[in-house]
Amino acid sequence: MTERSYELDCVFVDYEDKVWERIEPAPLVDVVDGRPVREATGIKACWDDDFLYVRFDCEDSYTVATYTKRDDPLYDQDVVELFIDEEGNGSRYMEFEFSPHEVIFDAMIDNREGHITIDTEWDAEGLEVEVRTEENQRTYIIRLPLSHFWSRPEHGTTWRVNFYRIDEQRDGTREYQAWSPTGAINYHIPSRFGTLRFVRR
Repeated sequence: MTERSYELDCVFVDYEDKVWERIEPAPLVDVVDGRPVREATGIKACWDDDFLYVRFDCEDSYTVATYTKRDDPLYDQDVVELFIDEEGNGSRYMEFEFSPHEVIFDAMIDNREGHITIDTEWDAEGLEVEVRTEENQRTYIIRLPLSHFWSRPEHGTTWRVNFYRIDEQRDGTREYQAWSPTGAINYHIPSRFGTLRFVRR
């Protein structure tokens, strides 16, 4: 597994769709060993006074997605995921998942030395996702209200985060991708989360 620091700048913007053209993507890689993946995924992030925006750009030649209800087990099919640990201690963090059909899974996670409790009764009110599909390309644009956090970010604020994707192939195999590899097919390893840094330029 690649041993390096995973840091991503989240740039303050006056949000409009064109802002994505000015932000460099960061790639997702194999969750275990950090090697390149078969179908590439790039992630971008930015923010304004009210929202965190995250974008996933995914190569996707084959899709498995049949769930229709909030908090269905989206992780059993094709999905992109965002984990956010605002306090940075790895014991309590938010898990967000998004299907190709704009279905949302959101939960509050308690992780005490690997003993995990998942609270799906918690909902991030106002959370939205838009999915755009063109041929073999799928783009997810996520808008998360900053009101769900203990304090709104300022220039220099850092959160521990990770970005993930599960992508099923035509042969039935599943590819597990991550921004910061965890060393295992396990996304709930907060010690391997990277750092999202809020910046004003």
